[in-house]
Amino acid sequence: MHAAADPHVVETIAALEALYAKPAGASLAKETDHLTPPYRAMVEAAPFMLLATQGPNGVDCSPRGDRPGFVTVADAHTLLIPDRRGNNRIDSLRNILANPEVGLLFMIPGVNETLRIRGRAAITTDPALADAMRVDGKAPATIVRVAVERVFFQCSRALLRSGLWDQARHVERQALPSPGDMIAAATEGREGGRAYDQGLAERLAGSLY
Repeated sequence: MHAAADPHVVETIAALEALYAKPAGASLAKETDHLTPPYRAMVEAAPFMLLATQGPNGVDCSPRGDRPGFVTVADAHTLLIPDRRGNNRIDSLRNILANPEVGLLFMIPGVNETLRIRGRAAITTDPALADAMRVDGKAPATIVRVAVERVFFQCSRALLRSGLWDQARHVERQALPSPGDMIAAATEGREGGRAYDQGLAERLAGSLY
C-alpha cells in the first residue's frame, strides 16, 4: 500500500504566500542589480562567505574564507573570488561549468546583517588576476568571476536568534566528533580515526595557501 500523501505539504505558490504577510516596503526596496557603495563595503569587510551552486548531481553550498577583502570588487557589477587550496573535490567549480548561476552569502564577525548576492559565474585562469591575488607568494589555481545580478542585505534576525557571535554560546570543539572520527564513521573504520587527527593542525597550517 502507498502511504497517504501528507496533507500539510505546501505545493503551490498561492498556498505558500497565503501563510505569510506581504513583505514590507524596505524588504523589496533594498534589492539592487549592482553593488552600491554600502554593499561594496560589506563585501570588502567580509572574511567569510558561502557559495551556493547547482550541477548535475544537485545543489551544493561550500565555505570560502580568507583575510577581509579576499573577494575583490572589480566594479559595481563584478566580483572576483580566488579559489584557495582545499580538498581538491572542486564540487563548486564543476557545478559552475554545468550551471553558472550562483548564490553568495557574506558574513562579517560581530555583524548580524549578512549580504546576499545572486549572479552568473565563470572560471578564469587569467595570470594577471591570479598574480594580484597571491598570498604568502602563492596564487590561486583559478578565480571565480561573478557577474552580479541581484544584491540585498539580510536583516539580523537569524544571527540574533542563533547567537552566532555570542562567545558564551560557543561550543567546545572537543564536545563534538573530530575530523578523524567523522571520516572513520563514514568509511566504517577503513580511514580516519586517531591517526588522521594526529598532526592535523600542523597539516592545515602548512597548506592554507
